Amino acid sequence: MDFSDTPQEAAFRAEVRAFLEANAKRRPPGEFSQRPHQLDGAEVLAAAKAWQAKKAEAGFVGITWDPKYGGRGGSQIQQVIYHQEEAQFDVPRGFCERSVDIYLPTLIAYASQALLDRHLRPGMRGEEIWCQLFSEPAAGSDLAALRTRAERDGDDWIVNGQKVWTSRAHFSDYGLLVTRTDPSAPKHAGLTFFFVDMRSPGIELRRIRQIGGASDFNEVFFKDVRIPDAQRLGEINGGWKVAMTTLQNERLATSEVLGPDSEDLFLMASQLEIDGEPAIRSAAVREKLADWLVQTQGLKYTRFRTMTALSRGKAPGPEATIGKLVGASKLQDIASFGIDLLGLSGAVTDHELAPMDAWFQEAMLYAPGRRIAGGTDEILRNIIAERVLGLPGDVRVDKDVPFNRIPSG
Repeated sequence: MDFSDTPQEAAFRAEVRAFLEANAKRRPPGEFSQRPHQLDGAEVLAAAKAWQAKKAEAGFVGITWDPKYGGRGGSQIQQVIYHQEEAQFDVPRGFCERSVDIYLPTLIAYASQALLDRHLRPGMRGEEIWCQLFSEPAAGSDLAALRTRAERDGDDWIVNGQKVWTSRAHFSDYGLLVTRTDPSAPKHAGLTFFFVDMRSPGIELRRIRQIGGASDFNEVFFKDVRIPDAQRLGEINGGWKVAMTTLQNERLATSEVLGPDSEDLFLMASQLEIDGEPAIRSAAVREKLADWLVQTQGLKYTRFRTMTALSRGKAPGPEATIGKLVGASKLQDIASFGIDLLGLSGAVTDHELAPMDAWFQEAMLYAPGRRIAGGTDEILRNIIAERVLGLPGDVRVDKDVPFNRIPSG
């Protein structure tokens, strides 16, 4: 494992720092880690789009993309370096990054040059935002069980069905959509992949109010929605392969779980008092802090393994899956313990009244979702067991059965 930058990487890091210092505000030392901006509000969205455009102009969007697509032609490790440096600044994140990191690479892999010319630059600049129309009420972890239908009608496809838990759909311009086009084929074989204009006639959005008060998830209903065949990505009934491209990019992008971490808990424990003295002097508190410090360092050096592989031009290994699996659970535990430390004030969720801006309370409410998004704990454990450890796969009795013969209800 290599912990140091190469001369080329050090030069790139200096370039990134110079750009950020000139265009963004650094978080002061001793301040809590960056909290994700709430995915709501026109002003925050406008600020995020403006920041995305500024990054694109400076060449820090699509860092790994081929220059013919508007990218920099850089390495994966340069992308990691940029994220490391940007995390130290107070910038509006969480709106445009997924379009570039997850969704547009699917277009690059499967779309025509004409479509790439039309959509890549607006997506890179934040002028168009994309979402992912995958999960359904009966198809979450088992994505291949989806039932949204697409039927051919000349040069168009007519789509009917429902998607759910679609993040950011309410301010997205386009969405990646996987549908069932051959119910008589086995469930993985009868799927076809499209992208769709989210303002198409027949699309209805219903925002889902979450327990923490935010509303960045959506139900999306399709009623006789027409999609041109030109917006199909991949072969007819070959959509599972395209979906796997998107999911692989998603799991790499979501491997680092944002939220209060061990350093934030140390800071809070040094500020709060228990029985008239700082909480950090309690042996029980220090024991828990030590446990999470060990986990945090383990995740840090596991990510370094990924960075080392990327810097040597190799594909990342299972580290991203491990990081997401461990990090999401750790976030939930840290948020719970932070609330316990706050005592009775831990029940207060008003940002203006609660200590620490109610960050730990907020994290406690959204943390369970981090164990679902981008692959549930159970799915990730199966991936590690089967693809990393080489253990026997789960029994899948419906794998080769025609989808319309699989019992439902």
